[in-house]
Amino acid sequence: MDKETLEKELKLDRQLCFALYGAAHAFTRAYKPLLSPLGLTYPQYVVMMALWEEDDISVKALGEKVGLDSGTLSPLLKRLEQINYVARRRDAADERVVFITLTEEGRQLKARALEVFQSIGSQLGCDIGEIESLRESLKRLKTQLEAIEEV
Repeated sequence: MDKETLEKELKLDRQLCFALYGAAHAFTRAYKPLLSPLGLTYPQYVVMMALWEEDDISVKALGEKVGLDSGTLSPLLKRLEQINYVARRRDAADERVVFITLTEEGRQLKARALEVFQSIGSQLGCDIGEIESLRESLKRLKTQLEAIEEV
């Protein structure tokens, strides 16, 4: 590539990373008014979705599942515990291991969260096939980027 072409490619609006960054922020902003009545932030919502899939999970396994480190996850879980969506308990065999369990209130919240999913879907104006295709493309991109990190 010649210098002029390379310089054109360095423009901000040509960067895939910037487009993803902007889309991620737009998603978070779109979720905010939908999650506010549930008392959740977007990261808390992600954790709740993971717990609806697999309840009674160690903090370490939960962090790996949602891609959050313990410094971010611990205060988030503390807040979810304060609003009575989750409970924490130490493993009897190893006191260092903490498990997170949904409370009854946390389980019931799942029904209300379905409305969030439906609302985002209708706001996007995409059909299920388009959403699935985009999700698969993003998963592939994530896998490829993680492979670069490991090199």
